[in-house]
Parts: sequence; C-alpha cells; structure tokens
Amino acid sequence: MERFRRLAPWLLAVLAIATATPQAQAETPLTGAEILALAREAAGGEQWANARTLSLSGRAIFYGGTGHEPRVIADDYRMWRIFDPGRESAHGAGGKVRIITRSGAKRIFEVGFDGATTWTERGITPKAEADRFWASNFGFGIIRHAGKPGFSATRLPDDAIAGHRLYMVELTDPGGGQTLFGVDQQSHAIRSMGFRTPKGWHQRHYDDFVELQNTRWLQARHVTLYYDGRKANEVFWTDTRVNGEIDGALFTPPGD
Repeated sequence: MERFRRLAPWLLAVLAIATATPQAQAETPLTGAEILALAREAAGGEQWANARTLSLSGRAIFYGGTGHEPRVIADDYRMWRIFDPGRESAHGAGGKVRIITRSGAKRIFEVGFDGATTWTERGITPKAEADRFWASNFGFGIIRHAGKPGFSATRLPDDAIAGHRLYMVELTDPGGGQTLFGVDQQSHAIRSMGFRTPKGWHQRHYDDFVELQNTRWLQARHVTLYYDGRKANEVFWTDTRVNGEIDGALFTPPGD
C-alpha cells in the first residue's frame, strides 16, 4: 500500500498526459491558407471576393513628416473603385480608381486611374512615377484572390494590435509580391496589412467595423496608415456602397 501511495502521483500524471494527447493531436494548428479562408468568410464570403464596384466617402486627416499636428484635415474624402476580377499583382494599379480629397470648397488632392493611365489634378502622371505611387498605396484588395492558382499563404508568428490577438499570414502573389495580413483570432476580421514600398514599410490598421447586409461586406470605418512606423494619415469612412453603378467617365483623364 505504501508503494502504491508513492507511485500514485506519477501514475496520475501519466494518465493525464495520456488522456490529453488525443485532444492535443486533434487541435492541429491552422495553416495560412485556412486562416485566409476564415477571413474571406468573415469579410463577406463570395459576395465580398467577387464584388464589382465599391464607393466610399468620409473624412481624413493627413500628418506631416515632422511635428504632431495634422498637416491637412479633409472633411470630404471619396474613393471609387471598379475591381479587376483577374488581378494578380498585389502592389500595382489594377481595375479603375478615383480619389478626391477636399477641405471645404478647396480641392486638396485628386488622383485617377482608368486602367492604363494615371492622372492627378496636375495632369497625366508619367508611368514610372505612377508605378511608384501605386506601389506605395495598393495592396489590400489582393486578399480577395487568395486561394487562386499562383498564390501562396504562409503563417508567421502570431501578433496583437490594440488588445486584439492576430493570426499573421504572408500572402505571396504570382509575381512574388508579398503582403502581410493580420486576422483577428476571434472575429476573423482583417485588422492589419503591411508591405514594403518605395516609401518604406507600409502598414494599415483597421477598426470600427460595420457589416453591410444587401451585399455581404465587412467595412472598417477607421483606417490608420503608417510608413516606417510613423502615422501618415487616418481615414474615417461614413458611407459604403458595394456593386453600385459608377459612371466610367469618372475615371477619364482631364482633357480626354
């Protein structure tokens, strides 16, 4: 009996390990592809992935290279997108886009891309300059194409933002472009995105989500943008429209 009492703690420990092992084996870690599939469903599933157009409006704050005060406050910030369903490049211009930034009646900045030509309020932008601009700005939408041939997803160490634990997944497009996505471990919402740009490491944080119902679409109403760890601007979206009709003339360069 004394010998049994001496062995009992050890036997209980072995029994606990033995009974826990099958459960541990069942909890296979998620792969990068599986995490992005969860993010796709949380964002709106097939309706989100195959959306044709997107219109957003709200306000924005732009910060300068030095100092803490905003450089520009735009009370009218608008973006229109026509998506390219066959997009394969994460950080190049794709589809069509138009962005207008105003403060009161004053136009601060304007940029458009009609599928071939980039232009601003100053006129046509030379291709080399345009490529650098889009390479520093385009990146989020490529996640809609994750899972297609030529794309790969690699899980990286988990992280956290503002108290939200994240799965971190690096998505590589067919051309080798890489984008790091942070997916909320509970809601599976996409809370961060990052990639290398001519302006440095670019990261965006997404928060204040709202879910549209007619077309399933999870929209972050607060987006904060950073370059090399420094906050560059914040966007507060107040209105979202998915798959609405957009006049193609909106993307036409001035003078055409």
